[in-house]
Amino acid sequence: MGRLDGKRIVITGSSRSLGREFALACAREGASLVLNGTNEDALLNVLKEVTDLGAPSRAVLGSVAETGVCEELIATCVDAFDGIDVMVNNAGIVRDRTLLKMTDEDFDEVVAVDLRGPFLCTRAAGRVMREQGGGHIIQITSASGLVGNFGQTNYAAAKAGLMGMMYTAVKELERYNVRCNAMWPIARTDMTQPLIDKAGKTAAELGFGEPEDVAKGLVWLASDAAADFNGQCITFNAYKTALWHSPSEDHIKQCVEPMTLEELDAHYEAVVPLPVYSSRG
Repeated sequence: MGRLDGKRIVITGSSRSLGREFALACAREGASLVLNGTNEDALLNVLKEVTDLGAPSRAVLGSVAETGVCEELIATCVDAFDGIDVMVNNAGIVRDRTLLKMTDEDFDEVVAVDLRGPFLCTRAAGRVMREQGGGHIIQITSASGLVGNFGQTNYAAAKAGLMGMMYTAVKELERYNVRCNAMWPIARTDMTQPLIDKAGKTAAELGFGEPEDVAKGLVWLASDAAADFNGQCITFNAYKTALWHSPSEDHIKQCVEPMTLEELDAHYEAVVPLPVYSSRG
């Protein structure tokens, strides 16, 4: 018995890297899968791999930046498996450049795939899940979206947008028994390898897990073990896991009358700003 027996799962960006490992891990645990990617050869290779593992599978070629591709993903899952249980918005690209050098095209291309794509898939999946009485939508976010990252204004904006979309989707979709969560996977991938090479340390020393190990976090979140999770974000690097929460109030001052500028001076004079978070410690 697998943890995902009977689960019908769509995974975008599953033809390579961490997305491929997500697909393989879900296949080993008994899921039926709809795969997606923009490279036909790579997509067909993963389709064969998961089929060889015994997982009923289909593949949809194309970019999630296109409405038709996203709707086809969901329709394929419904047609092949009579519904959808889990939508995993994993597809993503990077066009790294510092803010002052970033072009309009750099920004628009990343937002189209990394934010518009998840919106389109979430909307299409949510409509089906509403009619069938429930489901689970998982957004794959990153450190960039939670705490920012040098040279990734576009990617950070898209991934932060995913979190805002998730929190809103929770409020709108829970009445239909549709849950929405997020995962920040910390893995050695083709996106993170340049950072590892530049640091001159091993992936493990920098806190990056191997993709096949990090994929276990997605399996857990997609399984019934996480059935009580809604509006949560977990991080996982194979060795450490934690929950991230939406911004909350701190250093609170409440007054009966409108505050003066002097009162603001006095209040924040004693506040020591929190240090900038670093995922590397």
